[in-house]
Amino acid sequence: EGGEILAETIREIANGTCAGGDACDGSGGSSNDAAATNTKADAIVLRHPIKGSVGAVLQSSGIRPIINAGDGTGEHPTQALLDLFTIWDELQLQSTQSQRTGLVVVLLGDLKHGRTVHSLAKLLARAGLDLPVTLRYASPPILSMPQAVQDVVAQYDNVAQETYDTLDKTVLEDADVLYVTRVQRERFDNPADYDQVKGSYIVNTELMKDAPPSTIVMHPLPRVEEISTDFDDDPRAAYFRQMENGMYVRMAILALLMAKDDA
Repeated sequence: EGGEILAETIREIANGTCAGGDACDGSGGSSNDAAATNTKADAIVLRHPIKGSVGAVLQSSGIRPIINAGDGTGEHPTQALLDLFTIWDELQLQSTQSQRTGLVVVLLGDLKHGRTVHSLAKLLARAGLDLPVTLRYASPPILSMPQAVQDVVAQYDNVAQETYDTLDKTVLEDADVLYVTRVQRERFDNPADYDQVKGSYIVNTELMKDAPPSTIVMHPLPRVEEISTDFDDDPRAAYFRQMENGMYVRMAILALLMAKDDA
């Protein structure tokens, strides 16, 4: 027994650079070939710049599981799982002593291109949390949450959706979670559109005076300027703890997929 083999295939384009060993021509062909030829791999982790690419690669993977590590502006399921765990742990949703009557989650930033918030919104809706959930979408109008995502969330009766184009006390005053995403330059075809919205919202100590002392601030990282470093020492800054949770959650996912008896 030599252990399991994990194949990692990264085809994401960021700042003009492609990681993964061969050209990123946008066709998805190299990823299909990688999946087909990785005959010794027990599982494949795939990140790709094209939305929906993981579904296409499944046709070439045989019976091996494929973990979606992010498909363009589509989804990021493992991030959503670690985000949900972080919310559950930080807010002690598992506690039988909790007096909580609802959960208010503010999703902030680039909601149009942000695959992490697409997956998280859907997962919060369908996770079976035993309390009503309010999702507040706060973004510039050109970066609003896609209607397709809102339509999925709307299928669940316990979830309310609200849309804002400002970040003020009205949005924050009863927030349990502020989930911040960066505006990604690489997602814009027109640089002028990026320049128009970059820095639209900056979370700092002054802004967070409008939020309850129990609010947690999350971010999938890396950040640019959307969360000021002067907030890092605030106990509500959960993003580094969130990042650590990612290691444990993804370890658990791999163990489950590879049928570890001690998982």
